[in-house]
Amino acid sequence: MFNGFSQEALDFLLGIRYNNDREWFEPRKDIYTTHVYEPMKALAEEIYAPFADTGMMYKAGRIYRDEKFPPYLHYRDTMWIYVRYEAFWWNKTPTLYFELSPEGAEFGFRIATPEAAVMERFRSMLAEDGGEFLTLAKKLKRRGISFGGAEYKRPKKCPLPEAEEFFRKKGLSAYMKVTDLAELSSPELAKRVVKTFRDVMPLNDMFHEIVEVEELSKALLKEQSAEPEREPVKAPTTEFMW
Repeated sequence: MFNGFSQEALDFLLGIRYNNDREWFEPRKDIYTTHVYEPMKALAEEIYAPFADTGMMYKAGRIYRDEKFPPYLHYRDTMWIYVRYEAFWWNKTPTLYFELSPEGAEFGFRIATPEAAVMERFRSMLAEDGGEFLTLAKKLKRRGISFGGAEYKRPKKCPLPEAEEFFRKKGLSAYMKVTDLAELSSPELAKRVVKTFRDVMPLNDMFHEIVEVEELSKALLKEQSAEPEREPVKAPTTEFMW
């Protein structure tokens, strides 16, 4: 059962940020297990339960970094949970997420680094009939949910003034932040995360459909452009003399 995050959890993650080495971590591993790992595990199970019948899966990240990827540090100072459909490239896939850092918690919807073609389809959808998305965006903003995401250096031309902020996006997120320790340390945080997940679920489903359409389109193009199969070369029926 999730009982909230303690000040010790935030202090530990801040310590990792400035002391990212085994010598600092190992004597404090019990702090990590008790105040970070176990609460994150409990929270992951609790916030996934309402979405278990959607076909999505969940995962809680480990503090140990994969040293094959930069920056070449031993440990993470931000812990995360995601709930999403199965995908090979998780960062290209729409995701419901929760992150805990020394600054507090952030949670909501994110598609971090989608294929350029996915965002092109999204912009086309907005240009043709963006009413549904824009109505949803206004509703989410009224509920205190913010929009973010990496932006193009040169914004795309937008035919709808009200959609301009979304035409600038290379990726998209819709999230809430909690920095107050009283909220972070309360078991009620799980309910707030679940409520936010429900609020942004239409975004997750919308982008899941866009990604699926793009993947199908790519598969069809690949199939059409593939060279026809050639008949295998048959072995000669007579022996050659050299």
